[in-house]
Amino acid sequence: MVNILLRSWNWCRRFRHRCGYGVHSPSDFFLVTSVVYEQWPFYAYGPLHHLRRVVAFLPHYREKVDRFLFRLVNHLQPSLLIEVGTGSGISIRYMSEACTSMQVYTLADKREDAVERILSSKENITYLTEGTIDTLERLKKEGIRPDLVHIGNTPYYREAVEALLPLADTGTCFIIGTPYADASKKSWWKELVADERTGVTFDLYDVGLVFFDKRRAKEHRIINFL
Repeated sequence: MVNILLRSWNWCRRFRHRCGYGVHSPSDFFLVTSVVYEQWPFYAYGPLHHLRRVVAFLPHYREKVDRFLFRLVNHLQPSLLIEVGTGSGISIRYMSEACTSMQVYTLADKREDAVERILSSKENITYLTEGTIDTLERLKKEGIRPDLVHIGNTPYYREAVEALLPLADTGTCFIIGTPYADASKKSWWKELVADERTGVTFDLYDVGLVFFDKRRAKEHRIINFL
């Protein structure tokens, strides 16, 4: 009940930030109107919806958010994704279905049998559970360079972002999960938005997007996606 009231309050606060109002950049307007707010029922939504029940007991986003992540990957078409914090594994399944040629590394501190079941059929997903930050450092030493990063269900969001920021370039996007999870993470998210190393940022409440094209003026866009 508290969560519903909080979301309702934030929806009202973000009311004027809907449907691309006030967004003048053509690329940003397209992202908001044709990716964030796209209503078309993509082919993968049905099968993925049924998979959610297998891992429903593990941390996960709302289905609306996972569908957005599918559309985002479909739009960006990245070649390599690193996810820090696998959670239920359902988000990475949505994203991998949107770009089957994308190589995926998803990192967790503990192996879950249910997650293993929903990921094992995808040859492009590598599920690593040897310790999140240690594994991340190993991947960096091996020359793994992602063009998409998902900071998911992990308490090591600060360490992960700091480790990956030096790898970011013009075409990189970071997805920050649950930036308003608690006061500490909210404060950190605001610091990341203001950080000189980041570029245009989007705040969708459930997730934040960080881009790194330094040719563009630094802007922060609040989107009503509640």
